[in-house]
Amino acid sequence: MTLTRLSRQKPPSLFITVRFLTRHLSTSKLRDHYSFQPPPSLSLDPQKSKSNPNSHKKQKPKYRPPSSLDQIKPIYSDLPFDFRFSYTESSPTVRPIGLREPKYSPFGPGRLDREWTGVCAPAVDPKVKSLEGTEDPNLEAKRKLLRGRIQGAPLTEAERKFLVEKCQRNRNKRQINLGRDGLTHNMLNDIHNHWKFAEAVRIKCLGVPTVDMKNVCKQLEDKTFGKIIQRHGGTLILYRGRNYNRKKRPVIPLMLWKPQEPVYPRLIKTTIDGLSIEETKEMRKRGLAVPALTKLAKNGYYGSLVPMVRDAFVVSELVRIDCTGFERSDYKKIGCKLRDLVPCILVTFEKEQIVIWRGQDYKPPEDGHFFTDREFFDDPGCDMERSDE
Repeated sequence: MTLTRLSRQKPPSLFITVRFLTRHLSTSKLRDHYSFQPPPSLSLDPQKSKSNPNSHKKQKPKYRPPSSLDQIKPIYSDLPFDFRFSYTESSPTVRPIGLREPKYSPFGPGRLDREWTGVCAPAVDPKVKSLEGTEDPNLEAKRKLLRGRIQGAPLTEAERKFLVEKCQRNRNKRQINLGRDGLTHNMLNDIHNHWKFAEAVRIKCLGVPTVDMKNVCKQLEDKTFGKIIQRHGGTLILYRGRNYNRKKRPVIPLMLWKPQEPVYPRLIKTTIDGLSIEETKEMRKRGLAVPALTKLAKNGYYGSLVPMVRDAFVVSELVRIDCTGFERSDYKKIGCKLRDLVPCILVTFEKEQIVIWRGQDYKPPEDGHFFTDREFFDDPGCDMERSDE
């Protein structure tokens, strides 16, 4: 009977067993005798845990992805010239009559310490409120002084030939292409990047800027402080200078987008100066009917166009140049360059043609000197005379 009753009783629950053991251990004499304390890593009380020995060090901030809303420190550049999108296709002497967009800086908001006027970023004191006027006359002297320090002594004939041979296409594939926009601001940074690996860089010029190669060479030397040691057609070899230090290259802030072209005065007027409306209309009809002097290839080399037009004016008062397939802005730029270099009078741009008139009192230019098709600049004396001119 006793065994039957014991078997029918329920076994003690787990909770009662754990409670009994906890009470027994809490009143254990061994624990009171040895006074055991758990280590800090196992302690549940944060106050008893020892302080971190590296707590005096500055904690590294959490990673935060960059944002355009963050305040950007303006870039300071001490280059002694005005920043323009194109240095060969825009003239500081020609003032626009309007802007196509507000004066948003193409360098980005707050990224440059110069004010953007809609055409350029002048190298003036940023606190100056009025940015109208011509370039500071002291800037040209600063450019010549800086360029003289970088160039050092002129190259000898053997050194020039060695550098020119080293930049030939069969030996070096590195090249900078100068296209329809001419010498742009960001191209200055490309030239300095090429100068990291070689003393000279090859530049290939094609398109509208090749009409006035003398201006292209002048602007390249003026803005990069380099030296052109050879020119063959539209191919230039630009030398960086004896004292050039790539670690001390100038700070050239990059343009993030192409600014909108401002509005300039009209090139073609309703009537040509000295002629009536009927005579102007008749001249435009005759100009479109005369045989074309030449047909320009798209993205070609036009270095011989100005002498061709001057020779054609000796026997004909009207000259037509075929520009089929060109962008309208391209053959307008070509006509504007011919107007200043020949000089001549623009008649019409209709039907993708450039028609120019020599004028009533035309006189051939006395200085028949043009930029020769090939120049080696092997004589240092002649090179210095050319730079002085």
